[in-house]
Amino acid sequence: MEARAEGEAAAGSPPSLFELSGVVVSSAMGTLEREVWALPGQILQGILPLLNIYYLERIEETAVKKGLSTQPIWHKLWNDVMKIRPPKSENITSWRKKFLETFFSNVLHGVLDVSSDQRLSDRRFSPLLHSSRHVTQLTICNMLQGVAELTAEPNQRVLENLAGSLRTLKFRHLLTSDLSIRHSLSLLLHHLIHHGAVSQVSMCSWPVPDKVLLVLILSMSAGFWHPGKTLMHQGSPCSLCREESDAPGLLTQEDGALLGSNQLCCGSTEQSETSQWGDSESRSKKVQTASAKVLQEADPDSQASIELSRSSSGTVKTPMLCGLRSHPLQNLACQDVSCKVPPEYYNIKGESSPSLPKRSSVGPTFRKPYRRFKTAVGRKRRSPRRNRRAHADPEDLYDFVFAVAREEEETAESLYESNAQEGESIDGWAPSPADTPSFEGVGCTEGGSVGILPLKAACRFRSVSTLELFSIPLTGDTCRALGNLLSSWASLEKLVLSYNGLGANIFCILSGLRALSHRRDCSLHVVRVSDVFSHIPSVELVRSILTAFPCLHTLSVSFDLKNQLEGNRPEGHSSSEAEIPESCLEQLEIRFPREPLQTSLLLPVLKASRSLQQLSLDSATISCPLEFGLLLQALKECNPGLKRLSFHDVNLADYQKEVLLLLQDPVLQEITFSFCRLFENCTTEFLSDIIQIVKRNSTLRSLKLPGNRLGNHRLVALADIFSEDSSSSICQLDVSSNCIKPDGLLEFAKKLESHILQRGGQLKFTHLRLFQNWLDQDAATAQEALRRLRAVCSVVSNTWDSSQAFADYISVM
Repeated sequence: MEARAEGEAAAGSPPSLFELSGVVVSSAMGTLEREVWALPGQILQGILPLLNIYYLERIEETAVKKGLSTQPIWHKLWNDVMKIRPPKSENITSWRKKFLETFFSNVLHGVLDVSSDQRLSDRRFSPLLHSSRHVTQLTICNMLQGVAELTAEPNQRVLENLAGSLRTLKFRHLLTSDLSIRHSLSLLLHHLIHHGAVSQVSMCSWPVPDKVLLVLILSMSAGFWHPGKTLMHQGSPCSLCREESDAPGLLTQEDGALLGSNQLCCGSTEQSETSQWGDSESRSKKVQTASAKVLQEADPDSQASIELSRSSSGTVKTPMLCGLRSHPLQNLACQDVSCKVPPEYYNIKGESSPSLPKRSSVGPTFRKPYRRFKTAVGRKRRSPRRNRRAHADPEDLYDFVFAVAREEEETAESLYESNAQEGESIDGWAPSPADTPSFEGVGCTEGGSVGILPLKAACRFRSVSTLELFSIPLTGDTCRALGNLLSSWASLEKLVLSYNGLGANIFCILSGLRALSHRRDCSLHVVRVSDVFSHIPSVELVRSILTAFPCLHTLSVSFDLKNQLEGNRPEGHSSSEAEIPESCLEQLEIRFPREPLQTSLLLPVLKASRSLQQLSLDSATISCPLEFGLLLQALKECNPGLKRLSFHDVNLADYQKEVLLLLQDPVLQEITFSFCRLFENCTTEFLSDIIQIVKRNSTLRSLKLPGNRLGNHRLVALADIFSEDSSSSICQLDVSSNCIKPDGLLEFAKKLESHILQRGGQLKFTHLRLFQNWLDQDAATAQEALRRLRAVCSVVSNTWDSSQAFADYISVM
């Protein structure tokens, strides 16, 4: 601060006495902070720009109470320190939050040196700790920089602040990491997701994903964690889990039903009848015992062979966490089942600890659901290959998920063979076709077992509600792992899979979604799938997704190119013959890879989606007017609530009659004809009909016509939509990419002004979009036209070099 005053004096503008006093006060804020807060607003306003970011953040509440705003100061700090213009800066409502959030990220990743500016450093404050409370979105890049720092002991309070404030966690351009970094990442995700408030996990731009790291992030996002090896690496169990185990908790209705069912083996029948699952002490003992078992099983040196002995009641007792190897549809929501073992019970070597609490008839431990199978008299059965598995690295989640699954299947097969003659089922449940997702033989059996894979010895925690995967190739194994996780991911509300090279593995995802749809607590409402190549026709995939998951509200399917090998896909996977159940779909978006519209397949989808409000069809080809007419008839009969209809890159030059029928629809509020070549060969009568119909339609509020070769004279004619005798309610008009020149735009503005005068200054028209038109050909005329239009409505345009765009177009012809 003193240096700033000296610099101003050296520049020939000596500071005033007030400014000198303010510099002294700001440098002594450690002592005078409360006295400064008590200053009158007029004096405080002069001191605020002299404070560093730590005291400026602390004084925010006091400044607001005195009617002062710190926004201009934070905005100036952004310009001075960040030196870049943030995207969508016009939408930033709090420059304080924006600055501190970016400040945290830059300091964490080593991009910003706090000593470079006196306003950024103060020996009494930690930059990460002070700014962490304002971070709602965190991006982790490359070699997971910053992960080890956040999980280090000195930054424990930083991690606690992030657990309360962070909502979105992003991973970008990840690279292969070593084991210690993965341990740190496990703890970070455990704090931010399982014990925090993170609701969205996004991963993008990972051309060669590390399968172990990818499955680790996916599993922990879904609420699964295998804590044993990570906690051994850290030397102590999770403190947050211990705190939660001591606090009383309430069971959900579904948890109570599962815990009270006969599927749980709790040591004895008497224990099951007398146990009070809501008691906090018993819950704590139960969780500690279960967690200790998980830690013991995770250690490579422990003896993992479990003796299966028959109890007096004919059931088999296994000291496993309940629900962890059960069917996903019966998966227990054990958010509180975790690494809640106290330090005195923790054994680094994984050996049996004599101090482990014994079972009590009051507090039963979590047990495995009944395995109803017969064993030979006097013979103890061991799980096949259990000893071999005990020496695998439990942190290698990729091998962990699939190796365990294959061994579980082998165990189940051997047990099934031993009692097949007696007609008893494995694990006490008999799967039905509806409850057992089938991968239908499409890319889901290679290198792994068929069906939903169990997650053995994994604890269940809180999970995120949004998962987004952009430009990450997913192999068959990772798709099977994702399908497995999806089958019990009840909290998931939005799933986005974009350019993942799914191919035939899309059926693995569908199998997981089908299993998830049978859960009563399922929350998934939005699914978006996009890729370069389509394995099956777009509409057929839409039918398959809706058949597997009819509860969706939003479905988007988008492909760039048609797979040339599409006709060689295995038989028996077409859903064209299957009846689509009535769905809850409200928004449907389909991008065809230059495929026919396939009206015959689309009509059943529309009939099953009577709640549809928005439909978007992109890059489809229409073979004949009859096909388009059937579509319009189906929309009128089956989707009476449709409000938004969009066509993009669909050649409608020869379907003028159908276009006019759509514009007359009394329900549609928004119609988009984007790059549909509407006016390619149109007559004057067609344009006149459009204008007259829109003038009489009082329901239509948004008309979007980008890329339809409108030109100057047709744009001027469109101004008649707003004439004095018009009852139109159009408030948004989009004429982007329509070869509009400055003189035509100026004439349109003058004609619009005359109509406004005739209407007495009343006009509902509020938004005009003019992107990528030829306005650069006469800058002065364009500016005059824009000035006139902005006096009437909000105009959105851009500086576009039309000559360069034309040259680019010629170069690719």
